Amino acid sequence: MTQTRDLTLVADIGGTNTRVALACGTELQADSIRRYRNAEAGSLSEVFKSYLAETGARPVAACVAGAGPVMDGVLRMTNLSWVIDAACVREASGVTRVAVLNDLQAQGHALSHLGTDDLRPLLNQGQGAGSTRLVIGLGTGMNIAMVFEDRGMTLVPPSEAGHMSLALRQPDELGLVAFLADEGGFPSVEEALSGRGLQALYRWRRAEAGLPGGKPPAEIMAGVADGSDPQAVEAAEYYVRFTGRVAGDLALAQLPFAGIYFIGGVSRSLAPYFDDMGFATAFRNKGRFSEFMDQFPVWLIENDEAALLGCASHMAEIMAQAPA
Repeated sequence: MTQTRDLTLVADIGGTNTRVALACGTELQADSIRRYRNAEAGSLSEVFKSYLAETGARPVAACVAGAGPVMDGVLRMTNLSWVIDAACVREASGVTRVAVLNDLQAQGHALSHLGTDDLRPLLNQGQGAGSTRLVIGLGTGMNIAMVFEDRGMTLVPPSEAGHMSLALRQPDELGLVAFLADEGGFPSVEEALSGRGLQALYRWRRAEAGLPGGKPPAEIMAGVADGSDPQAVEAAEYYVRFTGRVAGDLALAQLPFAGIYFIGGVSRSLAPYFDDMGFATAFRNKGRFSEFMDQFPVWLIENDEAALLGCASHMAEIMAQAPA
């Protein structure tokens, strides 16, 4: 494969797998996507060297996104021992122009390039006014990313919103605080709105019913789907309620009139139940500002390559700003 001016190497690094692809500008090359198990590679450098050897690619830039906080350009993976910075990416890819993002930041950079087939409408259908958007990731962890447009550049500041305190308002919810404390936890947003959060809610409802034990998320969702497990249904109902409440609070704090976008495996599992389990009610329950909440369209991102697309978009903007 020959080197071109805008051929970018992009990667989405998760706790278990790393996906790598090539992009020309903002266009991903669909046949270039490869997946590598992190346990079989000792570093990002090994992943990139394998990929470049397999494809024969000669990129001129690289952008990586990973599941972990990025501070001062350094990505520290949450569920992986890798620490990644610009020097690491340069060494791994052999290019000089590089960028490092949090995975939610990458999702934010992808929003302007998603089509209607990539999005499922959840609430307040239609395109909102303005350009500010909000991405909410519900998966292994929970986090958000604000997305702003300014003079041709997409700005996506980092965040660690999953560690905010969870707002518990109803008397029946207060037992969750004591339950999480007994388990050695803290009632943060992530402790309820993540994969392990769904499991914690399930164990809580089991404990309230005098029943011990728990289940992995997939089995909990199976019990929700066929209604065979009352505590699974209850856990899902609380999860959806809390999701609506947190999303509504974030909407008021950030005013993302151009839309709120959910991403992540737990989002996809529970989105079909949003209507029946009261997401809209919890989202709108803001007193005299309830009608104000109707201005925020809510979507589910269904494109598995959104993070890779966001990496490509971010690098394309950087390269467009660079001197010729």
